[in-house]
Order: sequence, then C-alpha cells, then structure tokens
Amino acid sequence: MTEQNNRPISLRGTLKAIGPGILYAGAAIGASHLVFSTRAGADYSFQLIWVIILINLFKYPFFEYAYRYTAATGTSILHGYKKLGRWAILTFFIFSFFTAIVNFAAVTKVTADLASYIFGLNLSNFVSSAALLSLILLILFFGKYATIDKIMKIMIVTLAVFTVTAFFFALQRGQQIQEGFIPPEIWNGAGITFLLAIMGWMPTPIDASVWPSLWIEERIKQTHYTPSLKEFKVDFHIGYIGSAFIALFFLGLGAFVMYGSGDHFSPGGIKFSEQLISLYSTSIGKWSHGIISTIVLITMFSTALTVIDGYPRSLKGSMLLIFPSFEKSGEKIYTFWTLFLAVSAVVILVFFTKDMKSLLEFATILSFLTAPFFAYINFRTVTSSFFPEEFVPKLWLRVLSWAGLLFLASFSLVYIYVIWIK
Repeated sequence: MTEQNNRPISLRGTLKAIGPGILYAGAAIGASHLVFSTRAGADYSFQLIWVIILINLFKYPFFEYAYRYTAATGTSILHGYKKLGRWAILTFFIFSFFTAIVNFAAVTKVTADLASYIFGLNLSNFVSSAALLSLILLILFFGKYATIDKIMKIMIVTLAVFTVTAFFFALQRGQQIQEGFIPPEIWNGAGITFLLAIMGWMPTPIDASVWPSLWIEERIKQTHYTPSLKEFKVDFHIGYIGSAFIALFFLGLGAFVMYGSGDHFSPGGIKFSEQLISLYSTSIGKWSHGIISTIVLITMFSTALTVIDGYPRSLKGSMLLIFPSFEKSGEKIYTFWTLFLAVSAVVILVFFTKDMKSLLEFATILSFLTAPFFAYINFRTVTSSFFPEEFVPKLWLRVLSWAGLLFLASFSLVYIYVIWIK
C-alpha cells in the first residue's frame, strides 16, 4: 500500500475514487439537515450556527480516520477494531445494533411522511412505512452498490443547487419578525435536548463513519482501481465539507423564512412536511412548489437508501469478524440484517410512536451519547502500534481528535446532569 500511496494524485484516479463520499453526503443531507438545521434556524435564528460549525469540526477526524485506515491497509476500519481487541468490535456491534433499530425507524418515518404529504395519501404508518421499505429493499437487493452510487451523484448535485438558490431568495426577502416576538431560551432542558439532537446526527452519527470504509471496498470492486490516500481524501472532503456547508444553508432558510413569524414546526410528520416544503416555495416562489416537493422527497429517499444499506453492511462486517465461521454466509447475513431492521422499524412506527419529533430526538440523542465511544475507537485504531507509521495522523489532527473527544464527552455529561439528575 505504501508504493501505491506514493503515486502522484491524478484526475483519472480521483474520478475513480469519487463515490463513497457522495453516498456519505446523501446519508448526511437528510434528517439532520432538512429537519434539525432548518428547525435550528426557525427557532433560534443564527444563534446555533456555532453548534453546526463546531460539531462538524470536532467530528471531522473520526470520519477521516475511516478513509485513512482503508487507504493504508486495503481493508475496512472494522478490521482495525478487531485488532484493538474483541471488546472493541463487540461493543461496536452491540451499540450499532441499538442505534440502527432507532435510526432506521426515524429515517423511515420522515421519508414516509414526506411521501404521504406530497402525493396526498392518507395511509396508516404500517402501509406507508412498509411500502417505502419494500421499494428500497428492491433497489438494494437487485441494484446493489452501483445503482446507489448513480442515484446519489445525481440527487446530491440537484439538491445542492436548489438549496443554495432557495437560500439566496430567502436572504433577499429578509426576516419577517412579528412585533412583540420573544426569542426562546436555549440554555434550559428543552434547549439542551435540542442541542444534543443536532449534535447527534450532525453531520451523521459517528458510527456511520464505518460506512464509507465499507463502500470504498465496493467502489474498488466496481472500478478495479485502488486510489491513493490523497485521492480518497478528495472524495471524503467533497462529501464531508459539502454537507457541512449545506447544513448552514438550511439553517439560513429556517432563520429567514420562519424565525419570529409566529409559526412553529409541528411534531406531526405530515404537517411538518408541509411546513418544510413551504420554506422553499415561499423563498423561490409558489411556482416552484412541485419541483421543491420532488427534490425534498428524493433527498430523504436517498438518505433512507444509504442508511438502510449502511447499517446492515456494518452489522454484517462486524459480525463476520466476531464469528469468522460465518464468512461463507456474508450475503445472507446482509439480507438478514436488512430485513430484520426493516421489520423492526415498521413495528416501532406502528406500535410505539406517532410523534416524529419525539422519535427523531430520541434517535439523535442516543447517537450523541454513544458518539464518544465510536470516536475513541476510531482514534485508537489509527494511532495504535499495528497501524502503518507513515499513515499515522499528523499532530494537528491528533490534537483536534482529543479536543473532539473532550467536546463530545462534556456535552454528554451536561445532558445527563440537566435531564436525568437536576
């Protein structure tokens, strides 16, 4: 791998590398951006811009390490977890199992509610979620990675163009703050809960850093080309930095269109979907309602597609490392986890929740509370003695990692104190 990574970066190699980072962006620019960034602007204007910037900065090393490990070793970062010790890969598997169940349900709920609103359907949670999941499973089982890769590249570019356009229309319109408006408090139980919800899924849960590492393996099979670390990082930065900027544009949309207007996002999925789409169409013009509806739906659909592929893929990969005797059943295990999580999501949506806001906050807070562990094992993996010395992160990246760990752990303790103890 050393000789390969000494190879000069090339346009051809970079183009062959691009793919996993776009899929990552597709997973990121979903509920965390459409829902939480927009709500942050709508409720608090630009007061929470520091949260979005800091959480993207402090999570940066831990996502980069997944790329770094694969570039250095040719295997996914899950193999690094196993080298750390059975405790690491086993704990990752257990935590991922629980976060996968909740996040599957949350993403399915948002996407199904958007589809119900856009198509004017009055369906039960069971029918809407089952129909959505059935369509996604058909794509995953028959189209596989190559189909997802093509869909995401088209969707992310389209979404980025429309989001930036809508923001500048909203900027020109300016804020419409009602007389007597009282800004909501941030530093109370509700405000801190919302802060942690943003941090949990912004840009995505840290356990999702494993997904690009696994998608890289699929991309290499697809292109028959193994990129260098520099080529890998171009793909990573397109996805990571691009999704961070899009989050700021979503916050701006919420701040300019809804903040101080007297309107608040509804916790109900259908009503929330209507309000969300209205943000765009109000900014650009009523003529754009149909186009915006399509773009928003496809955005959440692509997020659901990547999430519903990513979790089974990482559960399969970790399970095979824990139980090597299952190696010959790899595809069957992927199918099992996909179906199991899909059924679990439907059960949760039918029997345990009808409140999208509560479900999303629970999912994101669970992701945030487990984030310090996932961040720590990613850091340990690329700084351990078994990792090739020439690929060990530079000092500034290691310092940023410790700052990120401190940030994530500190806010987790704040949440536990404010919500559970105080």
